[in-house]
Amino acid sequence: MFGHTLSGPMLARALTATPIDLFPPMEDRRAWDGVAPEDRQDLLDAAARYAAMPYPMLLATQYMAYVRDGSRRVFEQPYFERRRKLIAAMLHCCLTNTTEQLDDVVDGLWCICDESTWVVSAHNVNNIPGAPEREDRPLPDTEKPNIDLFAAQTAMVLSLVCRIMGNQLDQVTPMLRRRVRREIERRVLEPFMAHDDFWWMGFIRRDLNNWTPWIISNIMVTALSWMEDRPLLAELLSRALCMVDRWVDCIPEDGGCDEGAGYWDMAGGTLVDCLTLLEQATEGRITYWQEEKLGNILRFPARVQLYRGWFVNFADCDARPHLSGERLQTAGERLHDPELIAMGNGMRGRPWEQVEDVPHLTRLLMRLFHPEAVETLRSPRDKDEWLPQLQLRVREVKGFLLCCKGGHNGESHNHNDVGSFMLYVDGEPVMVDAGNMVYTAKTFSEERYTLWNTRSGYHNLPMIGGCEQLPGAQYAARDCRKLDNGLELDMAGAYGPEACVQKAKRFVSVAMGMLVLKDTIELTEARPVTWVFMLREKPELEPGMVHMGKVSMDFEEDMASALEEIPITDTRMAGSFPGSLWRLTLTAKPATSHQRIFMVERQPGRTAY
Repeated sequence: MFGHTLSGPMLARALTATPIDLFPPMEDRRAWDGVAPEDRQDLLDAAARYAAMPYPMLLATQYMAYVRDGSRRVFEQPYFERRRKLIAAMLHCCLTNTTEQLDDVVDGLWCICDESTWVVSAHNVNNIPGAPEREDRPLPDTEKPNIDLFAAQTAMVLSLVCRIMGNQLDQVTPMLRRRVRREIERRVLEPFMAHDDFWWMGFIRRDLNNWTPWIISNIMVTALSWMEDRPLLAELLSRALCMVDRWVDCIPEDGGCDEGAGYWDMAGGTLVDCLTLLEQATEGRITYWQEEKLGNILRFPARVQLYRGWFVNFADCDARPHLSGERLQTAGERLHDPELIAMGNGMRGRPWEQVEDVPHLTRLLMRLFHPEAVETLRSPRDKDEWLPQLQLRVREVKGFLLCCKGGHNGESHNHNDVGSFMLYVDGEPVMVDAGNMVYTAKTFSEERYTLWNTRSGYHNLPMIGGCEQLPGAQYAARDCRKLDNGLELDMAGAYGPEACVQKAKRFVSVAMGMLVLKDTIELTEARPVTWVFMLREKPELEPGMVHMGKVSMDFEEDMASALEEIPITDTRMAGSFPGSLWRLTLTAKPATSHQRIFMVERQPGRTAY
């Protein structure tokens, strides 16, 4: 899309004067003094908190903790705190027009330049051919800089701090910005131009994910902040956009993000970054907002938004993820989409929230200097979404909202969940997907599916003869078909041969005041089948009936029922589901043929299908 039309010379002609001010410099008092009072206070409060804290040490043993015991947090917490403290100090200087915290800016720039690597310990894999494997590399090879998400993000943060406070820093010593620039060139810009073998570039791998646009957007900010040679800048941007092209090619035509809405922020949202940066760098001479597929990618969050911060959360997605409201608003404005604009306005949040997860300074500044949009109100409507390539169905009928999926078990950030579903009633979760947990060494290793939240046995799915679904793209839905009010598919292909499954057809649909789930399972050997239901609240069980708040579900009394409380101790998952989840299992005796119908209704009672 980009690479076929944007050659280096074409870009060079279109570029404005370089480098450019992507955000107001500290001297622009009209911009900084015009920051809304509530935003100003939010940022000054953060600056006061961080001023009382020293820059934390980063030790070799902290870095090695990932290899030693699987902990990412031991290194990442002080690593990110350094960057947040630097950002807070810069914002204090700019908002107050004082140099009270200038030394904290100087110290932050210098100590980050002194870091042996900007790559976090979990990403310490140098993709240059011949580099040692992860097991042999508990510490980074400082002579072979790698570029991961956070090396690129660090380059962005340092670049913007130096660009916004350039005059103040040069008054301390011009050596400071020269040092920062050289470190950025050595660690990020030069490796980016010299190597084709970082996997996220798309030259040696085609199965790309959010890494590609996220890294590229940060490299674009970095290059636009420093590079004065137009032809060289154009060459870098052209190369970068070719990589974004490869990522776009991996996205289905329906724009669906198999990593979930929470990852849109660093996938589709960073595509918005790339597009707006290109637009800004060329003063609007080059834009791509009219491309249908790009529009589908950018509209994805609105299609999977449910109620009051709840989202469809298949895969490693939080049920209540943070999304950049400003990026959604920008996408809506460029696409002339009132629903996206309204969604963005509703999710703008506080400016400091933009750096509380990972320190994405660009998002904070975009939020600060892009005012809330004027909305064109729309009448509320029942959700009715179908993403055919992702095989994701969202359907709402009079307060009953169903989310269900087909797909395969080799998706990015995959959970083994072919055929799983969620149910919300009157805006509240009833049957849920537990979602994501804090990442550790297990998360992206051969032990991934030892984690309970990734296994099909902890999704709203059947376990057949004690067997769960298996990971891998070959374990996929068959004959997936959209229904008017739901989805129909065969789940048999998601199970291994030991399950003896010939057919596992699922029909799930909502109607007024009702959900109907019908499973027809044919086996080559008599096996028991256990249906799993993940419930948000503790249910009340009685023979043939389970009561779940304002709704009830009936089941045949020959099925053995069991209830397990799952206390949510993981801090990330607890952000969506504090307290406990409840795992209800209903088991049918061994047979070669199973057909079961489950009905969820507002009122208890059994009704013929």
